[in-house]
Order: sequence, then structure tokens, then C-alpha cells
Amino acid sequence: MKTGFMHRVNDITLDYYLFADGTEPSHMHYENDENYFRGYEWWLMREAKKRNPNITLIGLPWAFPGWVGHGKSWPYDFPDITAAYVVKWILGAKQYHDLDIRYVGIWNERNFDSKYIKLLRYTLDKSGLEGVRIIASDNLWQPITLSLLQDPELGEAVDVIGAHYPGTTTVKEALQTQKKLWSSEDYSSVNDEIGGGCWARILNQNYVNGFMTATISWNLVSSYYEDLPFGRDGLMTAEEPWSGHYEVAPPIWITAHTTQFAQPGWSYLQNVGHLAQGGTYVALTDGRGSLTVVIETMTHDHSVCIRPPLPPFNVTSQNATFQLKGSFASIKELQVWRSQFNFKTKKPSFFQKLTSLTLVGGSFTLSVAEDEDNFDVRTPPFSEAPNFADQTGVFEYYLNLTDPGAHSFTLRQVLTERPITWAADADQTISVIGDHQWQNMTVSCDVFMESVKTGGVFIAARVDKGGQSVRSTRGVFFWVFADGTYKVTNDLAGQTVLAEGQSGTRAYGWHTLTLTVEGPYASGLLNGYPLWKNAVVLAPPSGWAALGTHSFELAQFDNFAVLAE
Repeated sequence: MKTGFMHRVNDITLDYYLFADGTEPSHMHYENDENYFRGYEWWLMREAKKRNPNITLIGLPWAFPGWVGHGKSWPYDFPDITAAYVVKWILGAKQYHDLDIRYVGIWNERNFDSKYIKLLRYTLDKSGLEGVRIIASDNLWQPITLSLLQDPELGEAVDVIGAHYPGTTTVKEALQTQKKLWSSEDYSSVNDEIGGGCWARILNQNYVNGFMTATISWNLVSSYYEDLPFGRDGLMTAEEPWSGHYEVAPPIWITAHTTQFAQPGWSYLQNVGHLAQGGTYVALTDGRGSLTVVIETMTHDHSVCIRPPLPPFNVTSQNATFQLKGSFASIKELQVWRSQFNFKTKKPSFFQKLTSLTLVGGSFTLSVAEDEDNFDVRTPPFSEAPNFADQTGVFEYYLNLTDPGAHSFTLRQVLTERPITWAADADQTISVIGDHQWQNMTVSCDVFMESVKTGGVFIAARVDKGGQSVRSTRGVFFWVFADGTYKVTNDLAGQTVLAEGQSGTRAYGWHTLTLTVEGPYASGLLNGYPLWKNAVVLAPPSGWAALGTHSFELAQFDNFAVLAE
């Protein structure tokens, strides 16, 4: 029996499988043998219940003893025997350990049998277990959903449709059944940073994309030798239980963003979805005015799960504005907790409490980023930000006292006069980042001009030169100016113009620029909306990403991000 527990939150159910990587002892080795103290699972469920009395327990058979099939490798030839075997396990859990099993499955990732499911429902009811719900079929969405639609009696027996590794999507027939939909096994990934990214993405997107109100992790703790199949595929690792040593891996911290802020009885709000520049958000409430919002902005390559394959998608840094309505409009303050993987710096920060958000008229804006270089450093070890290489001008960490919210820490160009130098310095300032061989990339950054009449800033891609050759630097430069115009040039000097027009940009206001260069074409977004597109870029073929200013002037940058090939 594959045992597990789940932290049920009304229509959201947060679940975790607990089991070994290998065999587990049965409560009935033989037909006349019953023992409800074998194995560690009873102890594990008891300990879980001590920590959370409201925890919900489930069971799913992975295998059956041979006597159930009377010598055949098939449990459905004698469905009454198989049903009795499962029901005795549920009764034993209550009788010997005071554990209430709330849900039970059919047979892990194997064929189901409609006759057996109906008989299991009958046997549960006859044994006084009317409150135990049936999950089916813990495999794919089909053919169970079609069977439920065609067989009303089967539909009465099944309470939850469970699919394994659904890739965050469902099928229309499953929605038509009006049953609860669960991702009844998911994750199954190594618990490094990418595994944490996988877990963060599917915890949100299983509901946003597929209306699944439960995501069950396979598995909770990797308490088995790493060289066995699926080594370190638990949310955390404790492969030396005899020593007491364990490792709290990234997926545990990601789990906390949901489980620490949603309690039993809470439910999803219908107003959930995708952010404009990638990523998703969900909202949960207790129905009494409390609210939790969970946002994820994981990029493709940093959120790949073991299975299924993940289609391509793009995520860039952005400002996300939320407007609370109805009973939530009176909320004045929200607490903020953040986890950042920081794949570039290799210095992740998990479950970090930030400054609380003050809401005005029920509205709040969060600066959310994907795998970004972040400037939120209160006491930096150096004045310069890591990974950036200033070529002309000086870019430093800056404590923005005029903006205590999303942009309280920024990167600022601080020189207002061109220096005296022997090198061929430019009239513009520029700082580059990344790999000189990057070809296709999306660069995004929040920008803030401080020169009212003459201000101008840019982000750039495929920047090919620096140092004493900076005057002749080429690339794709996306400029916006304080006079309300924009320009796209093929060079830092601004002589080769690819596109230009009105932008509406002004000084002393934050704007989000996004530049995408793919093959011979470049396009740009301003505050998430297309400003120009399909500018032809014949050269250079590759280069750095960059940011900078139109002249030696004060300007600020925040939430810089790049997704590159």
C-alpha cells in the first residue's frame, strides 16, 4: 500500500507521498494474516498527525499480495477479495492507530476496472466508511473521464479524478464530469534549484491551467540510498536516518509559500491566471476576509520537471499590479515573503520576509522577476553590482529613499560629467553583462530617468565592443527619452536608426523596457505592451546584454533580467 498524507485546504489540497524506494510490508501477507504494526508508515502518519491534527490521509495501492489474485498477476478477477483487502487496511488504521483515511485510490498507474470501483464503494459503505472518498484512476485523464461520463453508477462511486504528471493541463471531458481534479502524482524531480523551480511552477499552474485543486509530490523525503532509482527525488533529503542528518532542499521552501499561508478550509479564488510577461498567480481565502496571493515567475530552463516534456515559453521581469475588490478592498497591508533562486549569482535566498506592502484603494504593485540580477542589497560588499562590467560611466548600488516600495534598492548611473581619459570614451554611458556569444535573447529592465528635459536611457542586446573601442560599439539599442520619444539603433552612438516614434515616457516615473532579438528581427515592449516590432538586424550576430544612459546623467535601473541562448 502506498501511503501518504495531504494537507487539505478545502478545494486546494496540498499532498505528499511517503514511501520507500523499494518494497513495503503489507498488513496481510496471507489471507488469514493481519498485522497493523508492520513498516514505518504507521509511525510516520501518527507523527504527521501530531504536528497537524487536521492533516488528511490517503492510501493508494501500488501492488497487492499474490493471494489476492489467486495466483494471477491481476487484482480484479476477484474484486470482492481485493476490496476487502483495501478496506481492512483503512479499518486497521483507525482501530490500531486512530488514523482516519480520507481518500483511497485504485491501482497506481495501471488499468482500472469499473466493476471493482463500484464494489469498493459498496464495501466501504457497508463497513461504515461512507466518509472515505475514492480517487480514480491515478494514471492518465483518459479513459477514466469518458467512463465516468458514460456510466452514471461509476460516476456516483468516484469523487476525485486523479491524473499522474498531467503537465499542468487537463482535458475537456474531465471538466465536464464536474468532479474534483487532482494531479495525484507529480514533481518526481531532483531536489536541486531546478527541481525547486519545477515545484514552484506546477504548484501554481496545475490550478491556473488545469483547475487541479491538489498537487501530490512524489515523494516527500528521499530517505533511501541515492544510487537507487530516483535518487534525491524527494522535496528534501534524509538518506542517513540512522545519523539524524537531513538536508532542507529548495522545494521545501517553495512548498512553504503555499502551506504556511493557507489553512484547512481555505479555497481558491476564481480570479487567477497568467501574468502579462510570463508567470502565474493564484489567490486563496478563508472566506472571512483573509487573503493569500502566491506568484511564480519561473523561466523554462530553470523549472523543468523529470516528466512530462515542457513546451517552450518566455518569462521576463515585470511590475504586476493587483486590484482587490469586494470584501478584500478594505485590506490595508500585505506581508511579503520571497524566494529567489538567483541562478546567475549562485546565491539563492529562500523564504525571505520583505517589507510589508501598503495598499492604496485596494491596489498594490509588485516588482516580480525571473532569474534576475537583483539590486536589493542593503549593505553591499562593493559599490558595483556583480556580473555587470562598466565600460563608460559608473553604475553603483543606490538606496532610493524616495521610493520605499518596489524600487527602494536600484542600480544608478552616478556621473554627470564626462571624465578626462586617454581612451576613446563615448558620450553615452554603458555597462555590459553576460556572454559575448549570446545570439537570441530577451532583455528586460525597469528604468527611471532623472533628467527632465534631456534624459534618456537604454537596454541593449548583442553588444559587440567595449573598453577603448566603446565609441564604435554596435548592437541593438532600445532607447526611451524624457521628452516622450523612443528610438531603436544599431549602434551606441545612435547614428543607425532602426525604428523611432512616440513613447510617452517621462522623467521621474518608472518604465519597464523589454527587448527581444531573435535571428534577424528585434521587437520591443514598453510596460508590457508592444511599442515596435520586427526591426531588421543584420549585424552583429552575437554579443553582451547591456544598459546605459544617453549622456552622463543620473538614471536608475532595477529588476534587470536576461533570457539568452
